[in-house]
Amino acid sequence: MKKLLYFILAMMIAACSEDEDNPCIYDATLSMSQVTNITDTSATLNAAVNVISQNCDDPINTVQGFVISTEIQPTINDVQINVSGTVISATIDDLTPNTTYYVRSFLTNTFGEFYSDEVSFSTEGIIGLLNCDGDPIPTIVYGTQEWTVESACHITYRDGTVIPQVTDPSEWFNLTTGAWCYYNNDPTKSKLYNWYAVVGIHDTDPSTPNKEFAPEGWHVPTDTEWTTLEEYLIANGYNYDSTTTGNKIAKAMASNTGWINDTITGAVGNNQSINNSSGFNAFPKGIRNLYGGFDFVGENSGFWSSSDYNGFSWGRDLSDSYSSLRRQYFYKQIGHLVRFVKD
Repeated sequence: MKKLLYFILAMMIAACSEDEDNPCIYDATLSMSQVTNITDTSATLNAAVNVISQNCDDPINTVQGFVISTEIQPTINDVQINVSGTVISATIDDLTPNTTYYVRSFLTNTFGEFYSDEVSFSTEGIIGLLNCDGDPIPTIVYGTQEWTVESACHITYRDGTVIPQVTDPSEWFNLTTGAWCYYNNDPTKSKLYNWYAVVGIHDTDPSTPNKEFAPEGWHVPTDTEWTTLEEYLIANGYNYDSTTTGNKIAKAMASNTGWINDTITGAVGNNQSINNSSGFNAFPKGIRNLYGGFDFVGENSGFWSSSDYNGFSWGRDLSDSYSSLRRQYFYKQIGHLVRFVKD
């Protein structure tokens, strides 16, 4: 009996010695791969997670995925995206354009917090469909088309290339590449663009591909698309006299404030309180003329199309003393407003 007790005691000591010699080993190795599919507001994060676990209780409850911040060394106290697996990927949306982000993969459990090396990336330098206040530009559907109802306000092409601001009149007159300005060079006024900016001509090399001016999913309307809008408004009773023939839609497209008063029946400047029945809401922001001067604020709202015409360019024009949306061609150096149509 005494020998049996010694044997049992010896086995227990051996077991204890074995546990001490083989403790729980837990280690997590995480590595970030390249961030892919980067746009102005989204990106796809990629990583690998390798866990070594020996002599440990099973299961071990873990949380893993990605942490992201605009500050270096993000932790689980920052934005957290949880993803399980050994090869993980996640697309994150609602990022801020033209911003640098820092991201790490992470794993956390009772053994601690584990992080990969940090990777940084920058969202594309485009502002998307935003107005000058950084708010989304409202849109409206006319038949088969969706139009923006505020004018463009950005200063880069779609890929982030800067559109130059040009204030000097002589420089503006001699341009054959894209540029923008404030009306009267006053930052409290609207942005006006020459036609070269509208079609993305950003340098003087004719072999260089043009840039995209409009944000992703949108484009500057062609002359034909402007005509489609006109025909829709006329056919649907937006003429000032409710007829469905003839172009008398200017009042329906013009804002109900800001125009010089006019006495002509049906003119934009006459009885402005009934303007804008279509919701297009065009304000009389004026133009920059061929020679770099500024004209017609309160009198005129001019918009570009993307269509060329014998060395000139087609556009549309609202005036305080007219009842029609006028189709006109302009010198390409003229500074006009720009609206977008959805692709």
